[in-house]
Amino acid sequence: MGWFRDWRRRRILGQVRLDASLWQQTLNRYDFLRALSQQERVRLRDRVVLFLHEKAMHGAGGLPLRDDMRIAIAAQACILILNLDIDFYRGWVDIIVYPDEFVAEYEFTDDDGVVHAVKEPMTGEAWLGGPLILSWADADGAGQGTGYNVVIHEFAHKIDMLNGDANGFPPLHADMNRNEWAQAFTVAYEKLCASLARGEETPIDAYASEDPSEFFAVMSEAFFELPAVVHDQYPDIYGQLSRFYRQDPAARLGRALDADASATARVRED
Repeated sequence: MGWFRDWRRRRILGQVRLDASLWQQTLNRYDFLRALSQQERVRLRDRVVLFLHEKAMHGAGGLPLRDDMRIAIAAQACILILNLDIDFYRGWVDIIVYPDEFVAEYEFTDDDGVVHAVKEPMTGEAWLGGPLILSWADADGAGQGTGYNVVIHEFAHKIDMLNGDANGFPPLHADMNRNEWAQAFTVAYEKLCASLARGEETPIDAYASEDPSEFFAVMSEAFFELPAVVHDQYPDIYGQLSRFYRQDPAARLGRALDADASATARVRED
């Protein structure tokens, strides 16, 4: 049925248009979008159109969802699949957006068999086969050069869950080596945990040390938000993520910065 899916998507792309001013506003909002080439911007726009058609966003906690908010969330989500198929977000539909942090309630059983009930404030949450939940305050505040991006983080979890519970080992492409992925991520994760145990500062969010799934999600955030840091400090991780996402954001951002510098120089000369 691939032909029908492709026909349907072409039909959607031919019929649906994003508001041009809101789209440009979104592109200007985040460094990792401003650096995109014109061809990449067109491809991202197509991903966003299909994403908004296939997913249902719901405001919660009294939050009215505006079109600019929907587009901003969709664009951040779709940067991960810019060069992948939108089927990487298959199997679920709903995105729930709260104004700010929300409280998650859940139970877990410890090693002694004791059940604990937990209420924990969160900025994002991804459920296996279920909805994805976001804090708009955090989604709105992304792209500030800190490496923190709750949208990228939670959608990385969704990709990780394509082959079951999130464990930091998403389904790799046929041309990727599972042993190389495991080696790169295991070594980097253990080094990060050891550095934190010694009280050292780390170049990425310490939350990455929670478990391998969080390490993958945090590294995905940094890959797009702080690509030069990941490229320089975690070259093996950068190589694996570059092959997985089929993107090179460090080179992309470098070209954009060079172009901006050249444009500034020409203005000064004039």
